[in-house]
Amino acid sequence: MSKQAKLLEKLKNNSALKWDELATLLKSLGFELIHGAGSRRKFWHQSSNTLINLHQPHPQPELKRYQKTLVLEALQNGGFLS
Repeated sequence: MSKQAKLLEKLKNNSALKWDELATLLKSLGFELIHGAGSRRKFWHQSSNTLINLHQPHPQPELKRYQKTLVLEALQNGGFLS
């Protein structure tokens, strides 16, 4: 199983997913990370016109459940997941 597939499984399951792992996954799918003010971050995929807005979690690096749901919905709507 590839690293990308393992990270996708962590995103889909109730497994803890760290911010760096999410960034690695989205970059491997062709997303560009855009830093905003404070902890605001955007992941932009130009060809699919998909934008994911998140706050980078701190001080703990793990994503919250609602953040994982938001990312999964964006990936499904953008055609990245079947």
